[in-house]
Amino acid sequence: MTMSALTERRRTAARTAELAPRLAVLWVPDWPVAAAVLSGAAPAHAPIAVHDSRVLTAVDARARSQGVRRGMRRRTAQGLCPDLELVAMDEGRDVRAFEPVVQAVEGVVAGVEVSRPGLVVLAAGGPSRYVGTEEALAELLVGTVADEAGTECQVGVADGLLAALLAARDGLIVPPGTSAEYLAGRPVRDLLHVATTRESHARLADLSDLLRRLGIGTLGAFARLRAGDVLARFGDVGTQGYRLARGLDARPVSVRRPEPDVTVRADLDPPAARLDTAAFAARRLAEDLQNRLLRRGAVCARLRVLARTEGGSELVRTWRIDGAATATELTDRVRWQLEGWLNGRSGQAPSAPLVRLELVAEEVTPAGTAQDGLWGRRSRGEQQAGRAALRVQGLLGSSQVLTPVLEGGRSPRDQVRLVAWGDEAVGLRPPEAPWPGRIPRPLPATVPDVPWRAELTAADGGPVTVGGRGTLVPAGVVPALLRILPEDGEDAARTSGRGQSRRMRSGSYRITGWAGPWPIGERWWQTTGARSGAYVQLLLDGAPGVLVVVRDGRWWVEGVYD
Repeated sequence: MTMSALTERRRTAARTAELAPRLAVLWVPDWPVAAAVLSGAAPAHAPIAVHDSRVLTAVDARARSQGVRRGMRRRTAQGLCPDLELVAMDEGRDVRAFEPVVQAVEGVVAGVEVSRPGLVVLAAGGPSRYVGTEEALAELLVGTVADEAGTECQVGVADGLLAALLAARDGLIVPPGTSAEYLAGRPVRDLLHVATTRESHARLADLSDLLRRLGIGTLGAFARLRAGDVLARFGDVGTQGYRLARGLDARPVSVRRPEPDVTVRADLDPPAARLDTAAFAARRLAEDLQNRLLRRGAVCARLRVLARTEGGSELVRTWRIDGAATATELTDRVRWQLEGWLNGRSGQAPSAPLVRLELVAEEVTPAGTAQDGLWGRRSRGEQQAGRAALRVQGLLGSSQVLTPVLEGGRSPRDQVRLVAWGDEAVGLRPPEAPWPGRIPRPLPATVPDVPWRAELTAADGGPVTVGGRGTLVPAGVVPALLRILPEDGEDAARTSGRGQSRRMRSGSYRITGWAGPWPIGERWWQTTGARSGAYVQLLLDGAPGVLVVVRDGRWWVEGVYD
């Protein structure tokens, strides 16, 4: 046997020494857009894009036909497509709307795993043998989802997770043993499709950027490197990407006994018939599970959520997790899953109140030594305050305990958003952006839920307004009196500032100083949602200062200063 033939035999043996599992992936294109339409957040007939306040994260086919692409800034996308409907990203909405699709798949195939909303992973071997062929399995899944969930989808089958994901996007069935060849011409950026957490997405993005800077632009070029060199140069994340590029699993099959599963459960007494009560218990369980994983220095590849009802029935869902999930990410998955079960569109909600919740971390593997954050652990007071807030939330409902989040905007009302306690406290709009026309600081300490109706008059009793040039009308007028009108004919007290001592009642207040006006004109290019007007700051005699705005000739009190 010649040396070249021996080398080729060794390479073939190395490729076949470890075979990746045969996986089927069901993918719903542009799922965040479809979820927005199903939930009523966007019209079905218009081009739609979903954004995270910075760039577009999902775009439908109508918008793509006009040049709109993921990763574009909103202003650029609107310049290409003036009729584009922009919808804020909502992961909870995506999960709730995806539950009917998962239940439809579970009706024909067992062992379904949700990788992320819009993407389902399942083993292809058993189901394909049961229905006859892999082509028949793909046709069955597509037809079932279309009939029962009313959603179009694509199915791909291949060896290994990455190849199956890309095959689903292409609508292909990759023959066994050819996944490496199928992946060879793909860009290294396609590694990002397997990410399920923010941490894993960031690590794979850094890896792909580094590979491209080194001149390794395709998965085939990456797979031709030696495994030892990849580990030495790129570390563990490089090894995972290297195995995926070769059509294998991200981690090799372990020959030793795996770590035992980590299970946490809670019996609900009284049984939980409301979503907020079940979500409160689920949040505590998710935090307990994450703490146990941290103490063991481990991560899990799958999270199984189980809910049992008074009638004895069980609801089970398995989530695929890539890398170390934070406590917030685990909590969100469990809470969203409960919302999908209890408030979903599928009509398969529990027939009785829930009596038990159980979370199981499966495929547990060591993740290195766990350590506290840079500034140490949370103080005892912070932990007690958090538990108290969760308890009140469980009693009153998830939407009754809110926390403010600062974000970008021009008016004080736009610069603060209230989110449910426990949700990610991140603004949808960057506050550090320029925001031309923003109201100058200091901002009002109190912004009422609903602006107060008011009237602004001059010393002679004549009305004061703002003209088209952004100046007070009549010209040269000095505002002298502010009258706050009662609500529904009642003279209700209105609290201003942080304390309860200073109050404002409906009535007339003499103006001792003023600044402005500051004209505003937002979304003038849209037929709906356009806003125009002008803000004026007023200093009142014997009362706190106020920020008033005039719109369509009417004055409103928008905020109260300390």
